[in-house]
Amino acid sequence: MLAEVLIFVPSVARFREDFLMSRLERAQIASLALLANEEISPELQEELLLNAGVFNVVLRRDAARQLMLSSPMPAPIHATFDLRSATPLELIRDALACLIDPTPRVIRVIGEPSQMAGLLIEVTLETEPLRNAMVDYGLRILVLSAVISIFTALLLFLAVRGLLVKPIRRVVGHMQSYAAAPEDARRVIRPSAGVTELREAEEALQSLQTQLTGALKQRERLAQLGSAVAKVSHDLRNILSSAQLFTDRIEMSDDPKVMRMAPKLVNSITRAVHLCESTLAYGRAEEPPPRLTDVALADLVDDVVESERLAAGAEEISFSADIPSSLRVRADSEQLYRVLANLVRNARQAIVATGRHGEIGISARETDEEYLITVADTGPGLPPKAREHLFQPFQGGATKGGSGLGLSIAQELVRGHGGELRLECSGEAGTSFLIRLPREANEAD
Repeated sequence: MLAEVLIFVPSVARFREDFLMSRLERAQIASLALLANEEISPELQEELLLNAGVFNVVLRRDAARQLMLSSPMPAPIHATFDLRSATPLELIRDALACLIDPTPRVIRVIGEPSQMAGLLIEVTLETEPLRNAMVDYGLRILVLSAVISIFTALLLFLAVRGLLVKPIRRVVGHMQSYAAAPEDARRVIRPSAGVTELREAEEALQSLQTQLTGALKQRERLAQLGSAVAKVSHDLRNILSSAQLFTDRIEMSDDPKVMRMAPKLVNSITRAVHLCESTLAYGRAEEPPPRLTDVALADLVDDVVESERLAAGAEEISFSADIPSSLRVRADSEQLYRVLANLVRNARQAIVATGRHGEIGISARETDEEYLITVADTGPGLPPKAREHLFQPFQGGATKGGSGLGLSIAQELVRGHGGELRLECSGEAGTSFLIRLPREANEAD
């Protein structure tokens, strides 16, 4: 439609020019009758002018201007238009002015005679027939444009419906069907669109649905496996607890071989019990949200250090705490204790495994945005495999016999407080973990 509008204006200007040129040609033909016979009746002159649609005709031949035919004019001449030197913009301007002004006018039109029959030809005529013809032509153009536009719109509608709407509805239908039963692999979409972009979208959706279906099946298998492991761990823990009671009596034996093997047996059973308890704890429902209270961080750290110092016994491990006495955080004291205890216990076990003296230090400081708690040790550092799967359950264990659940649980508890647990550094000089707790979360009512 826009193209038709842009074409309409110059086409109307062209129609006006052709209309005026046709009047000039008719007037020239009418003047030929006078050249052939200089004495013609007034009735014949009137008929010639009526057929030409003009009031008078002036023809310049041989540098002489001659009034060939004339009749009374109803009004003075309003304007003169010279078609010999008119530019396209002037033609468009004059055509629009004629369409806009409905007042009948008398105009003079100058042009070149056809077939080189003179220097120029000049006629006078009314604008009303010209304007009526231009309006009729414009209406026909608009009707034709409307028909073409409607037909084009219909073709466009059918094309869009066939190429876009139906394929999109098909994709939406597949998505709804897949959402009803994502485990059913038969509901995964099969790309069939002819439009390149839609086909790419279908292929991306197919890949996503395939991955999601596989992930759901794997999750279901892992859930079933986790349930079976929890049951086995529960029964195994009971069996190992009974075995642990017998090892207490074995330790009292005076047999040198028994005395030498008993501690190893006790340690093995203890690790097995701890693994079963950790597995059962991790297999339970998600950790409850923290119950926030004002916690004196220095007192909490002292409890952790004393507990681990007793567990270390005669091992050559020194503990230190650098906590400001006035530092209080709003946190779940039990969950924060478990986080710190897990980190310190892992550090102690790593140092004990080396058989050398080591140090474990806990420090804390605060900024305008957060609290920072650091747990560092002088142990041997984490092996590369442990760093790669550090916070993944059953994969991030750094010590032999470890389950890798401690750090995973600690990270989950810290996230529950809106914070972050991350490994700062690990190497031959030791390992350092950083706990970041935002002040906004801790100071919220």
